[in-house]
Amino acid sequence: MTMKPFLPFLTAGLLCLGACGLEKPPASLKFPDEKKEAAAPAPEAAAPAAAPAATEAPADPKLAAGKTVYDASCAGCHEAGMMGAPKPGDKAAWSARIAKGLDVMTKNSLQGFTGKAGMMPAKGGNPALTDEQVTNAVAFMADKSK
Repeated sequence: MTMKPFLPFLTAGLLCLGACGLEKPPASLKFPDEKKEAAAPAPEAAAPAAAPAATEAPADPKLAAGKTVYDASCAGCHEAGMMGAPKPGDKAAWSARIAKGLDVMTKNSLQGFTGKAGMMPAKGGNPALTDEQVTNAVAFMADKSK
């Protein structure tokens, strides 16, 4: 059996994978240890009244709107650290970015960029986001990382 009949499909598949923007593999492919999860008590059982502070909406309406956008569109890459995306709250990863100013961070997020620290597609790869939504999400992440 020859590979020639499969060559067009293989080529198309490689082009699709190359176009998705994942030039680097995820930072980690570790799966949770099911045995440890079964032995540990569920977090909600340990403290039913206390919700984590990270899930609470910020008091500032723009930061609250930014958190909503972050949760829906940005967290997938930023929480996993994909393509060099800094995790919100990681002060070391954000300090140099924050020092450049919110305007520069917002411009890079709107237009996309590739640099030594990683890459980001324009609007995080979601062209449906408005400039205001991206601006609010950047402000939320920067505020959480100060």
